[in-house]
Amino acid sequence: MDLPASYHDLMGKSVFITGGGSGIGEFLVEGFLSQGCKVAFIDKLDSVALCDRLEAIYGARPLFIAGDITDIAALQAAVDEARRGNGPIQVLVNNAADDTRHDVTSYAAEDWDRAIAVNLRPHYFTAQAVVGDMRAAGGGVIVNFSSIAYMMGGGDYPAYAAAKAGVAGLTRGLARELGPDGIRVNALMPGWVMTERQRRLWASPEALREHIARQCLQREIYPIDIVSPALFLASDASSVMTGQALVVDAGVVFSG
Repeated sequence: MDLPASYHDLMGKSVFITGGGSGIGEFLVEGFLSQGCKVAFIDKLDSVALCDRLEAIYGARPLFIAGDITDIAALQAAVDEARRGNGPIQVLVNNAADDTRHDVTSYAAEDWDRAIAVNLRPHYFTAQAVVGDMRAAGGGVIVNFSSIAYMMGGGDYPAYAAAKAGVAGLTRGLARELGPDGIRVNALMPGWVMTERQRRLWASPEALREHIARQCLQREIYPIDIVSPALFLASDASSVMTGQALVVDAGVVFSG
């Protein structure tokens, strides 16, 4: 992976990533592996081929744990497996998400509950699972993936936007609670990232042109563009950043 910077302090760290089998998550797994991290990830997709490919490139194999993040017992068991394989968790990246489009009249209660179960609830319970490791080590890092969806008023996926707003609130609450333990918690807020799924389902040429016209930087955002910001938040390069929302959207929304 050709990245513009490297973070030597991440070398050897035990990293757990949710949703690492595809999309942005696949690039995050490779990005942390490229820094010499011991990477474990959970995904419900078969990711053996991904692990084979990365092992051939880097000489180190990520630990793939098959599981559904909506099953909290299975999710926390995956953290335990990662801990046994790679040592106590030092960096947690809550990446997994589902931004399926819907309108306000089409969602039943069970649809709403599933949106929250994918896009918000796991962030809390993975933090719960790793906080003991981080406290014992005198510190650690949690990177929660939120989205600019709620900041720009994403009207075609209100449940997703609500969940991602919740991630921002959870991030600030955890940062306040865990700061005395040396644990930093930040949110990463991507814009519209052109994963294979986005291109297949929603990124029509017209929709993409319209969105890029709203950006200050007039270009597509690719999954690799999200890797360096995530590494920065995980690294000591951001050692006094916590409780913050780092927007990576080519200039659609403005914070601060």
